Amino acid sequence: QVQVVESGGGLVQAGDSLRLSCTTSGRAFIVYDMGWFRQAPGKEREFVAAIKWSGDSIYYADSVKGRATVSRDVAKNTMYLQMSSLKPEDTAVYYCAAKLRVTTASPQSHTSYEFWGQGTQVTVSS
Repeated sequence: QVQVVESGGGLVQAGDSLRLSCTTSGRAFIVYDMGWFRQAPGKEREFVAAIKWSGDSIYYADSVKGRATVSRDVAKNTMYLQMSSLKPEDTAVYYCAAKLRVTTASPQSHTSYEFWGQGTQVTVSS
C-alpha cells in the first residue's frame, strides 16, 4: 500500500506565503506524476499544480500562476507547493495526489491519480 501525506497548512493572512509538503511512502513504487488539488466549501475539487516526476513538465492553474511554485525532491519522495501573495479565495483543503502508473490522462485531471492524501486546510484571512 502507498501512503500520501500532506503537511504545512494553516491560518495565514492575505499577502502571506505558505509552503505545503507532500510525501509518498510505502511499498516499492515508481512515481510518474504528482499533483495538488484543492476544494473550497461548496465547490468542486479543482486542479492547482502538478509536476512530472522526471521534472520536465510543470503545470499550474490560471488562478495560481505567478503565485505558486511546485517542486520535488526525488530522494525524499516529496513534492512541495510554495504559494505567495495568498488571497482569501485560496482558502480550501489542499490535497496531494500521486500517479504511479502509466496512463494518457492529463496531470491536470484528478482522474489521473490513484493515491490521495487526507488533505491539509489552508485558511487565508483578509
